[in-house]
Amino acid sequence: MKQTQSQQRPKRYGMAIDLDKCTGCGSCMVACFAENNVSFKQDETNKLLSITWLRVYKITNGKPFPDTEVCYVPRPCQHCAGQHEGHSPCVSVCPATATDYSLYTGIVSQIYTRCFGCRYCMAACPYHARYFNWWDPIWPEGMERSLSPNVSPRMRGVVEKCSFCFHRYQLARDKAYLEGKRPIREEEYQTACTQACPSGAIVFGDLNDPAHEVYRIVQPDPDNHYKARNPRAFRLLERLGTNPKVYYLSSREWVRRAGDNYLENEAPGTIGAPRGAH
Repeated sequence: MKQTQSQQRPKRYGMAIDLDKCTGCGSCMVACFAENNVSFKQDETNKLLSITWLRVYKITNGKPFPDTEVCYVPRPCQHCAGQHEGHSPCVSVCPATATDYSLYTGIVSQIYTRCFGCRYCMAACPYHARYFNWWDPIWPEGMERSLSPNVSPRMRGVVEKCSFCFHRYQLARDKAYLEGKRPIREEEYQTACTQACPSGAIVFGDLNDPAHEVYRIVQPDPDNHYKARNPRAFRLLERLGTNPKVYYLSSREWVRRAGDNYLENEAPGTIGAPRGAH
């Protein structure tokens, strides 16, 4: 069976997260824990040693009551591409090639059996989306039966992170291949956090496919490093040039400014500090 043009075109999987819909419930975090066998300790009070592939942050506009506004920001791995496709900050520094960028899916992978724990990738990631595993996972008796058979638990001494539930992509790809090498349908590959979000704030799909909802929401511009044409959309720390595939949406200007740490007298979209700033 001859492949169609849509099958030959590389994928660019990404997310659109509407911060005006997010309530900060944490369902996405719980779903990520359960789906990807993320280990935990009995005492999770030391957050420096916690592993959370997807973390929800709380930010405010800094104004006193009654003008206070709150926003919750879910932060998975941003799956950066760099200004030149494939030059992600973490991939570029890994001496063991334990992390890699797929030109076919746009997903930054993590190969645990290659990782020897130097943590260069953690230092290079501006989003703090990577976590070092300080201990071998110990599951309470009986809980090991609830682990996902499609995701390997990680040993101590390696770095781990969000994979956009890549095992789900592999399952969907195999099914599509067996059914006549057809394209993967949008609903066949969805991340656990997307499906668990009760407010529908997270949308996942192929940013290269105009038929996918995430493409229609973001309206990425391939001629301008995939910056969003949607005026409500922005990416975290976009001025760094990491070219992430996770887009955020908000109608509140202070939220969009906080996404790139813009100074008070600095217009969003500018590069560098304003003239005269120190």
